[in-house]
Amino acid sequence: MTATRDDVLNILKTLDDPVAGTSLAEAGVVKALTVDGGAVRFVLEVNPAHADAYTRLKDQAQAQIRALPGVTGVSIVLTAHSTPKPPPDLGVKPKPTGPARIPGVDRILAIASGKGGVGKSTVASNLACALAAEGRRVGMLDADVYGPSQPRMLGVSGRPASPDGKTILPMRNFGVTMMSIGLMTNEGQAVVWRGPMLMGALQQMMMQVQWGALDVLIVDLPPGTGDVQMTLAQKAEVSGAIIVSTPQDVALLDARKGIDMFNQLNVPIHGMIENMSTHICSNCGHEEHVFGHGGVRAEAEKLGVPLLAEIPLHLSIRQASDGGAPIVVSAPDSPQAQAFRSVARDLIARGQA
Repeated sequence: MTATRDDVLNILKTLDDPVAGTSLAEAGVVKALTVDGGAVRFVLEVNPAHADAYTRLKDQAQAQIRALPGVTGVSIVLTAHSTPKPPPDLGVKPKPTGPARIPGVDRILAIASGKGGVGKSTVASNLACALAAEGRRVGMLDADVYGPSQPRMLGVSGRPASPDGKTILPMRNFGVTMMSIGLMTNEGQAVVWRGPMLMGALQQMMMQVQWGALDVLIVDLPPGTGDVQMTLAQKAEVSGAIIVSTPQDVALLDARKGIDMFNQLNVPIHGMIENMSTHICSNCGHEEHVFGHGGVRAEAEKLGVPLLAEIPLHLSIRQASDGGAPIVVSAPDSPQAQAFRSVARDLIARGQA
């Protein structure tokens, strides 16, 4: 018999919240509750002024939940956000001396953009499959916690297993080993986390996932220059980053900020990819530069980094990603797939993937 989420909530309903005057389940302090097999995890997000009272309550809850049939481990993280505190301890013990290597992973390649909506995740999934098709051992870490899309794009469903309640077994498809927070939540369920919880979850996905032996781990980053990017660069040895942008000036403005962030974090830029570069009408063959032309190439030349590819705006790329089989897999001989294969071969030749 395995404990369920409702079993855990029933116990939390019997415990009195020391501040709200209601049960712990109704007080709104229980966050990110997951029951994975026999492993129960959640966060108590509380006012620091009442930390002592909640610490005692945490111990009480832990003991009662552990007594449930089928429960093999209980992890309750107590966070108080109004005073500066280190990231919550989710079982990860990173070395305080600086970035650490992920066991078994030779290189970490970040796929980033300053602006959302430029197709960064589409590029990441296709590049991962292209590298796998070239014979590389590839992993994909979907670090876009608030908008995870890799499970859909790589055609992966189900929840990762955790036999011992500590190590997470990733999923695999198209030769790519993959982990995403999207596999741990229900489709359509929002992840409502603050910075420390976000950073703790990212470290857990990096360090507690059984990645195995990988030539390259691709990290699909969220847009912007925030907690996830900083945590990745500060906690793991990132080999380099690829910046994805459309040619339009607005996207390039944000891309420059992303490049500057990686420069400050001492992460080398391996190159830039211009996505949605041009559109060719499927009926008449007319070529139109919907988002402008040449902006990413000019920016790459200015920075002295390679322009790795100009990926067209094409219906088949979108349909393949939505269908759960990237264009590199579903139509490997198409010009669109060959553009990604060319990037993969280029990165391998330069020893960057």
